[in-house]
Amino acid sequence: MTASPANGSAPTDPIFHLDGDAYVATSLARGPWDPTTAHGGAPAALLAAAVDAAPALAPMQGVRLTYDLVRPVPLATPLHLDVEVVREGRRIQVLDTRLTTATDGTELVRCRALRIRTTDDLALPTDRPTAGEPLPALPEALPRLAATPGLDDEGFWTAVDVRLVSGRLGDPGVGRGWFQIIAPLTDATGEHAPTLTPLARVAACGDFGNGIGAPLPMGPFRYINPDLTVDLHRLPVDEWVSLEAHSVAEPHGVGLTTGTLGDRRGVLGTSLQSLFIDAG
Repeated sequence: MTASPANGSAPTDPIFHLDGDAYVATSLARGPWDPTTAHGGAPAALLAAAVDAAPALAPMQGVRLTYDLVRPVPLATPLHLDVEVVREGRRIQVLDTRLTTATDGTELVRCRALRIRTTDDLALPTDRPTAGEPLPALPEALPRLAATPGLDDEGFWTAVDVRLVSGRLGDPGVGRGWFQIIAPLTDATGEHAPTLTPLARVAACGDFGNGIGAPLPMGPFRYINPDLTVDLHRLPVDEWVSLEAHSVAEPHGVGLTTGTLGDRRGVLGTSLQSLFIDAG
C-alpha cells in the first residue's frame, strides 16, 4: 500500500507500472474529474521524461513542450509510449512523443518537444536582465496541503507534495504554490527508461495551474484543459517547482490559465492551458 497525504510519508509505488513493454497508470495517477482516468500532470511527466531519455547529438535541454490531451488516459490499462525524432541536429532537436492504448493504438496524449543545445562556454554579461524573483515563501516554510474534500482517496495529489503560498485548490483567483513529486514515476529500468528528471517535474507542475488558479468554483463548474504548453529558459535547481497561476473564463465556455514557473532561484518559464468550461 502507498502512503496517504495525511501521514506525510512518500508513496513507494510508481505512478506508472511497467507491464512487459506497456505502461499502466496506477491509482497514484488518478485525476479529480473522473476516478477512472489520470490527472494531466501524470502523462505530462511521463512524456517529458521520455524526451529526456532520447539520445541526442549534443547535450540538450528541453525548452518547449506542447501537449495535446486528446483523450482521457485510463487507469489500469496497458499503454504504449512512442518517441520519434522529427528533426535531428547538433543545435536543435524536435521530437514527437505519444501515449496510445496498447490494444488498438488509440491516441491519448501527444507532445511535440523542442530541445536546444547547451554549453558551458558562453561568457555572458553579468548585468543581463533576469526573469523574476522566487515566490515570497519557500516550501520549507509552508505546511503540506492536507486532504481536500472529495479528493481524500489516492490520486496524483498523493504522489505530489503541494505547499500553497496563497489560494486553495479549486477556489477561483490567483494561486501560488510549490510542487514536488514524491512518488517514483515508473518502475522501468534500463538506459533509455523514463525517469523523474527536472523537465518531467516542471511538466507535471504546469498542469496544476487551473487547480490552484481556478477560473470558477470547483463543483458547480468544470474547467478541463485539453492542452498544456510549457516554455523554459532553464531547469529547476532542485526537486521543488513553483507555480503562480491565474485563469479567465468566458460565458461562451472557453477559458485560459496562464502560469509562471519557478524555483528557489526565481522564474524559469511559463505554462499555458486552454480551458473547456462547463457546468459541473
